[in-house]
Amino acid sequence: MAGPTPVHQPETRKGAGHVANFFSSLTTRGRFFVSLGIALLITGLGLGMTDLTRIGVLLLALPVLATLLTRRHPLAFAISRSPVPSQVQVDEPATVTVSIVNPSRTRSPVLSAEELLDYSLGDQPRWVIPALRRGQRHTVSYPVRSHVRGRHQLGPLALGVADPFGLTTRQVALQTSTDLLVLPRVVPLPGAGVGARGVGAEGGIPHMVALHGEDDVSVRDYRDGDDLRRVHWPATARTGTLMVRQEDRPAMRRAVILLDSREEAHGPTTSRSLEWAVTMAASVAAHCEHLGYALHLVTASPGGDAPHESTSLAESLPTLADVAPVPAAALTGVVHGAGGAVVAGGLVVAIVGGCSDDDARAIAALRSLGSPALAVVVDRTTMSAPTQPGLSDDRASATAEVLRSAGWTVTVVRPGTTWAGAWAELTSAASLSGVRP
Repeated sequence: MAGPTPVHQPETRKGAGHVANFFSSLTTRGRFFVSLGIALLITGLGLGMTDLTRIGVLLLALPVLATLLTRRHPLAFAISRSPVPSQVQVDEPATVTVSIVNPSRTRSPVLSAEELLDYSLGDQPRWVIPALRRGQRHTVSYPVRSHVRGRHQLGPLALGVADPFGLTTRQVALQTSTDLLVLPRVVPLPGAGVGARGVGAEGGIPHMVALHGEDDVSVRDYRDGDDLRRVHWPATARTGTLMVRQEDRPAMRRAVILLDSREEAHGPTTSRSLEWAVTMAASVAAHCEHLGYALHLVTASPGGDAPHESTSLAESLPTLADVAPVPAAALTGVVHGAGGAVVAGGLVVAIVGGCSDDDARAIAALRSLGSPALAVVVDRTTMSAPTQPGLSDDRASATAEVLRSAGWTVTVVRPGTTWAGAWAELTSAASLSGVRP
């Protein structure tokens, strides 16, 4: 007796599942047919009226036959999507082409289709898919446009089929999707740039010939993050200080951009201040690369577990598209990653929120002697509540003071500050102070 029990139990459950699926697939008209059929069947049997019983059986049989009709095809299709272009900037349109192929041996029914999209991409497109023979392809296209950066999912595709009598419907979702990458907005920045143009242009970092001689012109002090394999032992023994080989000339020009995306600085979700900072970072990166700087962007990965570094605008924009709020501890890794990029000198641009004193001093230490350093400090409080100008984040002001005391040129973003306005203020202040970025 114990052996057959597991065999019959799944069958009972399967039968109950079929009955539940049958009733859930009925339309309002189908439910009316079933209810009326049951009533006529019971009445006919009770009164001995054969014709009434036959009508009740017919009304019950129609929804069952309609259900079988809608389930004769497995509704399994091969779906492919191709957004063109695959990467767009905020508010730029793209066209998505969806290709549907019927791999089944049976002819598919006429289907209603609805593409499920992220709300930021606009309305969900709907269309009708005609009956397809085996191997036949049907292609449709629809436009999308997003005002929100990031990776947006295209799909899955929801399909529906109804019988000719409108008694039952069948709904399936084809769980395939494709991502559309929406890059952050790039705003043109004013001015011809700050400092010398191009990699290898002479900068303001002094050579160390006077201290170490001509033979050691490519040797400098050890900095946190340097590879120990680059230690120059003769110079270390001569000076009594740990020295490392400088593979590039200290005056090599580059632009190092640091973006602070901490949740503590911008809020737990994508906020106005974070979006402002991301757009500023993208605009500065495009501006510097246009002027011929060797670009190096450092920010936290979306999970905050490691810094993400990009060395060109083509790499930086997708990186910035994925920026999300990260834990406070992620800033340490970002500063450490930027430290390895600034050892050769060049322009340093930090786009940060209000920091603790320790974090502010760590950022301030990125500036090398004689190198230009620009900082944009985003005041989260005033950015999130622009109608209340009395509110201000004391940490933003304190961070700005720490950076100024270390020789940085700083601007604090207030309500109404534009990206071009912040950059113009930074570059003009740097010129007035005599700094040659």
